[in-house]
Formats: sequence, C-alpha cells, structure tokens
Amino acid sequence: MNEIKLVVLGGGPGGYAAAFLAADRGMDVTLIDDGNKPGGVCLHRGCIPSKVLLHIAHLINDTREAKAWGVDFGDPKLDLDGIRKWKNQIINKMAMGLTQLCKQRKVKFVSGKGVFKSSNTVEVDGKTYSFDHCILATGSRPTQPFQNNSNFVDSTRALEIENIPNRLLVIGGGYIGLEMGSVYAALGSQVTVTEMMDGLLPGVDRDLVRPLQNKIKNQFEAILLNTRMADMKEKGSQIEVALESQNGTEQKVFDQALVAIGRKPNTENLGLENTKIKLDENGFVMADSQQKTADPSISAIGDVIGGAMLAHKASNEAKVAVEVIAGEVADFKDRVIPAVVFTDPEIAWAGLTETEAQNQDRNVSIAKFPWGASGRAQTLGRGEGLTKLIIDTDSEKIVGVGITGTGAGELIAEGVLAIETGAKAKDLALSIHPHPTLSETMMEAAEVFYGEATHILKRKRI
Repeated sequence: MNEIKLVVLGGGPGGYAAAFLAADRGMDVTLIDDGNKPGGVCLHRGCIPSKVLLHIAHLINDTREAKAWGVDFGDPKLDLDGIRKWKNQIINKMAMGLTQLCKQRKVKFVSGKGVFKSSNTVEVDGKTYSFDHCILATGSRPTQPFQNNSNFVDSTRALEIENIPNRLLVIGGGYIGLEMGSVYAALGSQVTVTEMMDGLLPGVDRDLVRPLQNKIKNQFEAILLNTRMADMKEKGSQIEVALESQNGTEQKVFDQALVAIGRKPNTENLGLENTKIKLDENGFVMADSQQKTADPSISAIGDVIGGAMLAHKASNEAKVAVEVIAGEVADFKDRVIPAVVFTDPEIAWAGLTETEAQNQDRNVSIAKFPWGASGRAQTLGRGEGLTKLIIDTDSEKIVGVGITGTGAGELIAEGVLAIETGAKAKDLALSIHPHPTLSETMMEAAEVFYGEATHILKRKRI
C-alpha cells in the first residue's frame, strides 16, 4: 500500500473521506481542493451553514408557537452580524478539525485548482503531481441562469444572509428552495414559492409532503404550483416578474429572487480531455458501481457523477473507490441511501417509496402511523407528523420507510438499518421502544401492519 500514490481531486465530504481512508490503508495521499481548507461545498457553502440557519429559523418559529402554550417570549430581535458570526465560527471550527486530521494522517493538502495534464498527472498552480490512481470528487454548483442580475441569488449567496428582503421570490419548490425559503420566512421575509410541477418536492411521497405543505402555507405568503416565470425586468432596486400558470399571467414585484432549480457538475476546465474519462449528455462523469471511470487510473464519486446529490452518498462512494483501489471487494450498488429535507417539519425517507414500489409491480402493503396518536408528538405540539412503512406483503420485509415530523432526519436511521439488514415488520414490532418517544412511531407503524397498534384502531390486514 505504501507504494500507491493517490491524488484526490476535491476536498468535500466525498474527497476527504476518500483521502482519510486511503491514508488509513497506508497509501501516499495528496488531497487537492480550490478552497483554503478541506470541507468543500457541504461544509463551507451548503449542508453545514444551511443547518445552522435552519436551526435558528426553527428556534424562532418555536418561540412564536409557544404563545399557544402559555409562554410568550415576545418578538425576536435579529442581529445579522451575530448570526453570520455564529455560522462562520462553526464552519471554521469544523474546517480546522479537518485540517488537523489531514496532518495526523499525513495527508498532503494542496490548496488550488487541479487540472489533469494526463491520466497520471495533475497540475496545480504550475506544479505537477503524479499519481498511480486519482479519485475525482469535484462536486457540483447551483444552476444560475441569471448571472448578470444581482437581485437573483443562488443558494450559496443566500447563505451569506447579506440582508433580509421584504419580499422574496423562491424559484423552485425542491428541498433547497423550501429550506432557504423557510429560513428567510422565519427571519421576516414575505416568501412566495413557485414550482413548475403540481406539487412541492417533486418525486417525494405525497403522504410525506402533505403535512409539510399544510404547515408552511401559513409561514409563506404564497405557494404557486404549476407556475413558471415567463419574464422579468428590473424595476428600480426591485424586480418585476411575470408568473405564468393555468389561470393566466400575473405580474408581481419582489426585492430579491432565490433561484433553486438544481445543480450542475463541476467538470469544466479540469483538463478531462487529457484523460479517457467520458461524460454523459448532462456533463456528469460516467462511473460504474465500483466508482471506476473509462480511465483505468481515475475513479469518480459524489455529485460529479450525478444521482442523489447527497454528502453521505459521496462519502460512502469514497469508501468503495478506495477499497477497490486497494484490491478489496467492494460495490456501491444496492446500498440504502436515506434522504432528508430539513424543513419544519422535516421529511426523511429510505428504500422504496410507495410510487416506486407500484411502478416496479411489487406486491407491497402500506402501514401508516399518524403522529396525532403519538403522546410524545403531542407534548411537543407537533402532531402533524407521519411514519410510513412500505412492506413486502409476501416476505413481510421492510423495503421502504418514510417519515414526516420534527427530528425525522434522526429517526430515519432506524429505517435504513431495517431495510439494510432485511428486517421484517415483526422484528420492528417486537423491538421494545421507549415511551413516550417519537421513535415509538416506528414500532407502532409495524404494529399497524398486523392490526395490533395500541394507539390507533386499525383492522387486521386480510
């Protein structure tokens, strides 16, 4: 292993996970990233800063809702400098931790843009680094079609909290648009969300989306479905947009617009033409389930290869790539990848959705436990949640789990474990969960499958 020279291009959660595991395997590792410290988009401009702001937004909403419980904190006083400082402190602390881990593992960290000169060399600021293997992990960036208008911001700029616009238009009802829209709504913006499809979070189970949509419609000024922006023009310091729907076209004025219509891979200007790497029609690197590309010296992981653009997917792909390079048996296919939308309430799911099961002609049964019957959810004032199991009818194995509610992102791990280990609904039903807890809804959902749930009356399945 000490003879293997590995270059990892990209220092995000996929890149640094690959670099650290490779170093643990005894490889000579160089980690190259265009940032000053490792962490990538996730740490510096994505997952971590957004969760800081979402926690603040949840806290603000909790204090407002507490009035109904007999506790009035009054109106919150916002210190944007203080919010930015707190966010940056967390980012810097975690980035310093990664820097220290690089040193402890003897991973050489190089700050700068890496460009392939061949299938075995990368150049950074005029210096060439040769390698036996390279793992490409350059990630993605927000799609931004309005580069020349300062009133249109992407998620990266929105995380800076430069100001709180009075009226904010969010273009795109996916997870980024809803998360950032929730932040700005809590901080005082009047938020309008437009989505071209007929529902928020397209592709997500409607049972899971419904409780969220019912809650945020009271936090947002408007949620406009089947709507697209047909035209826009500047109007002083504001923007006037034409919103086109089935009911016609309506003119509206906003102070700012957040564009959240997807992300694109960072594959340009990397010198990929000097390698054997192949791209698909959307610019993503083509890689197999062992993370191998068409170039035998280069593997690829994370957002740059498409699929679910999730940090934990990238870090798991990183482990597969390193294990394959080390000559071990590893493959990413059939992995259970959870997804979480960190809105309020949160939405999380893993495995098959009900729609996916139907499309695959799977014989499945659906078991739902409404949080209105959960004692813990009621004590939190959060009875809008739902726990849903997708169960293979014949084998009784759990093949999918969906949760909407506070803390869903933490609860979904039990669902991942159940699917990954081939657990049956009976296994979950017989596992004693503490009362009163939100995790208890997993057990009771399994009991619903057998018609034996304590806190709701459900007929036995036939």
